[in-house]
Order: sequence, then structure tokens, then C-alpha cells
Amino acid sequence: MESNQVLHGDCLDLLRSLEPESIDMVLTSPPYDNLRDYEGFTFLFEEIATELARVIKQHAVIVWVVGDSVVKGSETGTSFRQALFFQSLGLNIHDTMLFEKNSSTFPARRGSNRYTQIFEYMFVLSKGSPCAELLCDKPNKWAGHKDFSGKLKNPVPEFSPRTNIWKYTTSFNGVDHPAPFPEQLAVDHILSWSKVGDVVLDPFMGSGTTAVAALRTGRRYLGAEVSAKYCEAIEERISKVKESCNG
Repeated sequence: MESNQVLHGDCLDLLRSLEPESIDMVLTSPPYDNLRDYEGFTFLFEEIATELARVIKQHAVIVWVVGDSVVKGSETGTSFRQALFFQSLGLNIHDTMLFEKNSSTFPARRGSNRYTQIFEYMFVLSKGSPCAELLCDKPNKWAGHKDFSGKLKNPVPEFSPRTNIWKYTTSFNGVDHPAPFPEQLAVDHILSWSKVGDVVLDPFMGSGTTAVAALRTGRRYLGAEVSAKYCEAIEERISKVKESCNG
């Protein structure tokens, strides 16, 4: 299937049309539990997960950004069950990362019995050992020095790979969507787990952030979106990015 397009419709139709091991990376945030009012749409997780595991290449990853709601006093644990289901399909849970938000939609009140929820999980699920280009932007306190044992032949570098907790300022990116994730989050994952020219798939394209991030990093995108309203907004957003890149 031709890349750089977002299909209006059920993502299962798109996934079933793809050849096995034809996708270089998946980056998505599915509509989970009852946290998101997505115009009444629902999704069949196990069928979609099975297709995603089929279409990604060896050494490719699925970045699954997800959270849990609280029902009858307990977190649902849906996120962990989904990660374990991917594992049952033969994928590795390569890393359990956290997306820390700068603020919370529902901060805890003084009399609350639960702390303010400020993060979502970012499960990095791989088919075999993933190809990675880790982001090295964590400053080293001892940069330029050698260790006291003398084992290091070279001085400590100025920067090392960052931790697996990433903090971003949440914003709506100018798109009327209930739960967009930050564009920089998408850019950072795409830079970490794919190469220039690769195809990045988002089966729940939403506000189009994955497509925009793919374009900005020299990758190609492919995705599906069930909402006609969001499809129109995505195309408008992508057009503006293409104009800025060409300009």
C-alpha cells in the first residue's frame, strides 16, 4: 500500500490489507477504558494487536501510549493486560517508559485519597531485538573526567542516553481532539526507533501527530482514522507541515 496517507475507516481494514512484516514502526495511543469520549467509537483490541504484530518487521517496535481509568476505587490495569497480550503474541516488552505530563486535568483535592495522576505508560514492544538510536541528551556531571579506577580509556562524554521517563508540556496542537499527545513525544520516539525513509504506522491517527512527526523527521506515514471530522483536520494539518517544509 502507498504510504503518506490516512485512510478514513476502521483500522482493521487497513491492517488486514498490509503485507506481513511491511511496517518499520508503529506509534499510537489507542482510545482506552472510558477516559476518552471518542464519538461513540470502540475498538477490538486483541484483533488489532494481532494484526500489528503481524505487519511489523523484524527488529521493529510498537510504541503503545496508554493509561488506566479508575473504576469502583481501583485502577483497571488495562494497560498491563494489553502489554502482556502483545507479549503472548511473541513480542518483547522491550521497555516500560513513562510520559510525564506538565499538569493534570484532574488534580487531587486536599481531602482526596489518591495522588494526582500525572503520567501515561509508553510500552515499547519489539519483534526481536530492536534497532535503536537512543537520544543522548542527559548531561553528565563528570563530563571530561576519567573514573578513579583508570578503566575508562576515554573521558566521560558530555551527554549520555536519557532516562525512560520523558516529560512534555501537553497541548492541543491547534486540533480539536480529546487526547492528542505532544508532537515532540512523537518526534523523539520516531528518532529513537526508526530510520530516515521508514514507514511509521498509526492505526488511531486522531489529531495526526504521528504523521506530522514522521514528515518532520524524514520518515513516511500511514494510518487510519474512523472519524471523518478528524480526517479533515489531519489533512489540513499535514498540508501546513508540507508547505512549511517545502518553503
